Amino acid sequence: MRTGPVLAVLLVAAVAGCGTDEPVAEPGPAVSSAAPAASGTATATATATRTTAVSKNTSSGWEITVYYTAVEDFHDGADTPVTGCAKLDCKDGRDDLGSYPSDFVDAVKDEGTGRTSSGQYLNWSYDIGFWLDSEPRTSDGERLTAFVSAAADPDVLPQGTGFTITACGTQDDGSAPQEAVCAALRDGAWKISDEFTPGLGGRKHIDAYIGPETSANFTDSDWYITLNGAELRTAG
Repeated sequence: MRTGPVLAVLLVAAVAGCGTDEPVAEPGPAVSSAAPAASGTATATATATRTTAVSKNTSSGWEITVYYTAVEDFHDGADTPVTGCAKLDCKDGRDDLGSYPSDFVDAVKDEGTGRTSSGQYLNWSYDIGFWLDSEPRTSDGERLTAFVSAAADPDVLPQGTGFTITACGTQDDGSAPQEAVCAALRDGAWKISDEFTPGLGGRKHIDAYIGPETSANFTDSDWYITLNGAELRTAG
C-alpha cells in the first residue's frame, strides 16, 4: 500500500511505463441475433431488475490512487543500511538486511514493496517494519497481484470485497487519463486484500496495485496516477 501523500494502480505481467501496452481483454460470447424476443412486460421487468441491481452495487465519487513495486535497478542515492526481519514471520526485527540506494529505501516505505537487484523483495509495513521475502506482499503477508490487489479502509470495503472500476473519472488537473491506463484499470479483477497505513485512507479512497515500476522516471509516467470522481461496482 502506498504510504506517501498520494497513497499509492510484481507484476505477474509487467506494466509499461510509457502507457502504450495494455492488458488485452478476452472477447465475450457472441450474441445471437436470432434469439426470441421477450414480451413487452417481461422485457420491462427484466430491465427494471437489472437497473435496480446495478444501482445497488455501483457508487461514484471515488478517489483511486495506485501503488507499485519499486525496483532497485532504477534508483540511486547513498548506500543506506536496512535492518529488519530476514523472514516474513517476524516483527520489529534487527537483522542486517543489506544496504540499498537511499531513494529505493524511501520508495519501499512509500509503496510497501521493492524488488532488489538480487531478485529478493524488500517489503515494509507500519506494523512489521522491513523484511526480506520471495514475493511482494500486502501488509498482512498475502501475495500482491497486479490489477487484482487493492487497499481500502476496512469499515468502507471489508477485506475480500471484489469490485470493478466502471468509470475512471478525471485526473487532478481535470483531464481524462490516458485510455490505455483507464482500460487496464477497468479490466482489472480487483479485490480488497491490503490496507492503508492508519490515518491515510478515506471514506471513498481505493489504492490499486499495478505491479513493478518500469523505468527510472516511473512516477512521471502516465501510470502513476490519481483519479477523482471514479465509479466502482462491487461484486454481489
